[in-house]
Amino acid sequence: MKISIVQNKIEWGFREKNLTSFEKFAKECYGKTDLLVLPEMFSTGFAVNSPELSESIDGEAITAVKTWAKEGNFAVVGSIMAKEKQGENYKYFNRSFFCQPDGKIDFADKRHLFIGDEQKFFTAGNKILTVEYLGVKFRLLVCYDLRFPVWSRFTDENPYDVLIYCANWPRDRIDAWDTLLLARAVENQAFVCAANAVGKDSYNVHHNGHSCIIAPRGEKLLSFEDDEIGVKTIEIDLNYQKKIREKFPFLKNGDKFEIVQKHADDTD
Repeated sequence: MKISIVQNKIEWGFREKNLTSFEKFAKECYGKTDLLVLPEMFSTGFAVNSPELSESIDGEAITAVKTWAKEGNFAVVGSIMAKEKQGENYKYFNRSFFCQPDGKIDFADKRHLFIGDEQKFFTAGNKILTVEYLGVKFRLLVCYDLRFPVWSRFTDENPYDVLIYCANWPRDRIDAWDTLLLARAVENQAFVCAANAVGKDSYNVHHNGHSCIIAPRGEKLLSFEDDEIGVKTIEIDLNYQKKIREKFPFLKNGDKFEIVQKHADDTD
């Protein structure tokens, strides 16, 4: 399977500019890849202090994604700032998507909202998104979810082959990004595919990329330099992963656990 990652500068709050910019990279991949991975909130940037930038799932961003997927004959994954009207008011979500060429699209909302305005304005999700495409099972998570290994964990009940993270991870914590991605690959014997943004966000925080693809034993197969802009493609070997999991069946020895939804008014 061929996977492409776009590492790109996002103009925070300027949807049209971002859609034009990402479209250029998407078109470069037409007929050349199976999966295109975009950063978190690729169409707006991590402008969570401006929830009015959110759009519906039939808005401009998802419409563009569906077009790229169909014309390029590949799946597209990423996240957008989404809104839904509930009663008289709107609720806002950091919504990940997995869009296939035939228009089929799956969504899930970011589970772990980042400290500050994302927690203030946005609603957390409670669904783990696992999608099978071309015979490969993908788990899709968003940025801060990377810090919480249970949400990423391979289980017999919800297995996967490739773990994808879409992010706006800042430069001053990039060492944690590099380390945690490696850990998630090794502990789950999975390919990890991570797309991060570059540039400054609406809080004047610098993002420097470090997008990558990591093999199940921790080998880095694809990487980007600091602040590099572009799209890169690599073919991953699922047979290699199968052999690793068969030869070293570590996943069978994992501890059983249950995810329990905790409400804000619960006490320890």
